[in-house]
Amino acid sequence: MTDRKSELAENLARVEERISSACATAGRGREEVTLIVVTKTYPASDVRLLADLGVRHVAENRDQDAAPKAAACADLPLSWHFVGQLQTNKVRSVAGYAHVVQSVDRPKLVTALSAAAESAGRELGCLVQIALDAESGERGTRGGAAPEQLAELADLVAGAPGLRIDGLMTVAPLAGPYAGREQAAFERLVELSSSLRADHPAATMVSAGMSADLEQAVAAGATHVRVGTAVLGARPRLG
Repeated sequence: MTDRKSELAENLARVEERISSACATAGRGREEVTLIVVTKTYPASDVRLLADLGVRHVAENRDQDAAPKAAACADLPLSWHFVGQLQTNKVRSVAGYAHVVQSVDRPKLVTALSAAAESAGRELGCLVQIALDAESGERGTRGGAAPEQLAELADLVAGAPGLRIDGLMTVAPLAGPYAGREQAAFERLVELSSSLRADHPAATMVSAGMSADLEQAVAAGATHVRVGTAVLGARPRLG
């Protein structure tokens, strides 16, 4: 095993222990939480090593990094998640490789994703990104729609050709009433998920929590956690 593969294996084992421990504390089964490894700034060679180590879900937040990486790893049994703020001029590219777009936060993006998915002959899963620091009708500082926009956006996705409403995503806010209160923020997202499932029963994904706060996300009821630094390390590895 190469040094890098050993490093990734050790990091994955530590993250796995954290998730398993958090599930046990919360009285949840380990199978209820899916790990998504965020590979931004890291090379395709790392993605290959992660796949060898059993990772099946990877995420990117910039199309210029994701598109070539997904192409280089097209032979691997991976689900690609796009988690960054998405501009409409990047939608056609993203629709070519992403299986799930987690950052849907405005009607214009839904329209563009639908057209691109139809053109590519693919179905894209979509999560509505909720910003718990957003004022009414505004977007959050890290992207995302205000909570009261959820029903409208979910209905738009559900009715759009080529798209599927899979659930919700949030990033712990740095400002507003939930700043510094990660678990409370994630609990609010789970409440919103319950209301979403009343109209869209299959929209069961709750994507929340990253390297620093995955335990709080698991405790709140997240179904997916997005972990980058704790698996890949803090320093960018470009190449």
